[in-house]
Amino acid sequence: MTAAAGYARVSTPDQDPTAQLEQLRTYCGARGWGIHEYVDRGVSGAKERRPGLDALLQAVRRRKVDVVVCTKLDRLARSLEHLVALGKEFKTLGVELVVLDQALDTTTSAGKALFGMLAVFAEFERDLIRERVIAGVRRAKALGKRLGRPRALVGREQVLALRETGLSYRTIGRRLRISPALAHRLARDSASGGF
Repeated sequence: MTAAAGYARVSTPDQDPTAQLEQLRTYCGARGWGIHEYVDRGVSGAKERRPGLDALLQAVRRRKVDVVVCTKLDRLARSLEHLVALGKEFKTLGVELVVLDQALDTTTSAGKALFGMLAVFAEFERDLIRERVIAGVRRAKALGKRLGRPRALVGREQVLALRETGLSYRTIGRRLRISPALAHRLARDSASGGF
């Protein structure tokens, strides 16, 4: 018998996941699948950690599940990128994904094709974000803005003076608010001057 993991989630404690669970039970029963239910009550979909989803993923990774079933995409994944990552993990582990309201069913060829298109859109979205960030950095540089961490104005003499007191580079770094590696580099460099 196919082992299905049914996942339901409601965002607030006063909401009830019963309608979702009944849909999942009806669907799995019609397909002859045994169902184990995973539920998150009062948990936002934006949260990284969700007890019900974490337990479901643990069952998937232990290969106790053949298919994951949920009613809507937004019940399972917090973003398209998150959905694609889950889908890739499921595929690697040989687990199918069925989303009832969006008619996404990776047990069928059409469902696999649809999921492939979602993956392409997620990659496209990531590329657009990356391009916007690069354009923003270029614009800031063109306007003469300095990017990155502000440079510490620490001289070689300061590092050497602290080193002579017996302090480690790590302690010197903490005191001068620089990395231990930079403290070491300043101490060994023959050129003086600030960094």
